[in-house]
Amino acid sequence: MIRVVIACGGTGGHLFPGLAVAQVLKDRGHEVLLLVSEKSIDAQALKAHPEFRFEKLPSVGLPSVLSPAFIRFLARTWESVSQCKHIYRRFKPDAVLAMGGFTSTAPLLAGRWSKIPTFVHESNAIPGKANKMAAKFVSSVLLGFDECAKHFPGVKTNVTGTPVRKDLGDRMSRDEAIRKFNLDPALRTLVVMGGSQGASGINQLLIKASPMLASAGLQIIHLTGERDDRLAAANYLREQVPAYVSPFYHAMQEVYSAADLIVSRAGASSLSETAHFGIASILIPYPYAAEDHQARNAEIFVRAGAAEMLLESEASADSLAQMVIRLLDDESARSRMALAARALATDDSASRIATALENAART
Repeated sequence: MIRVVIACGGTGGHLFPGLAVAQVLKDRGHEVLLLVSEKSIDAQALKAHPEFRFEKLPSVGLPSVLSPAFIRFLARTWESVSQCKHIYRRFKPDAVLAMGGFTSTAPLLAGRWSKIPTFVHESNAIPGKANKMAAKFVSSVLLGFDECAKHFPGVKTNVTGTPVRKDLGDRMSRDEAIRKFNLDPALRTLVVMGGSQGASGINQLLIKASPMLASAGLQIIHLTGERDDRLAAANYLREQVPAYVSPFYHAMQEVYSAADLIVSRAGASSLSETAHFGIASILIPYPYAAEDHQARNAEIFVRAGAAEMLLESEASADSLAQMVIRLLDDESARSRMALAARALATDDSASRIATALENAART
């Protein structure tokens, strides 16, 4: 039995892959402690996982060095490092895994100073600032995409893929899934989602496109995030588009199983889930992502033939509606895209990461 600390808070894209690794380690008889952020998304998600112990860390994003906020960043980071060292003395971890983001920096520093094997996972095609910095002192960088390795010259890397949470399960019957939303299995189903934070830009595009979609013989499952759900629901009702609208939906297996086509952002975690279920998609990358990494993620899926990409800066309601209708009308194209997406899946990603941790802990 080994003990592992996993730092995985701040966003669903960090938390859910971390939970997937934690589940594999637990199933193998190991002990896991999660380090998460103070954000409500972490607390909300962890309510469904009482089997895991967790600690909250104070953390903030990295501001400009010239910003007055940089002093606060240093103070909060040092507070987190001190807290981590105290946790490590009590928990005695054999390895530390960080899933990226600035919640990861302090646990990795504390692990390094405590001479514990440390690992950071980079899920995107282009690494963020935190992981670039962490790569200089960790034992190994674990990668979601092989294309990312070139950004870590001289650093030990291991391509593992990005873990998909175990509770997603596998594809269920399409008709059964669609009935969960009180929709019609005879209609083609478009799923629209923006990740754990929602996506106002995508929401507004769909609302404006709905008059053009009204006569296309489709229905929509739209996960809007915390805002826009009432506006979207009222709009679909007015345009007489059959739809299920909700800020969030926790049984995502049902959402993915109901989808004939997905419109979404291009975060690495949601892409891994789309690949796991093998679904054709239209990707609209978040335009303000650091290093434009969502566009780079999307390009990997586009090159593989698994998706089409629409840049938000160039998108219009008309262009999105035309793309949706064209793909929903072309079942053979969607089938090819779905197969290409499935080929990008790394179903044993969490197991690969768990094995890397076990090997390091036992060396």
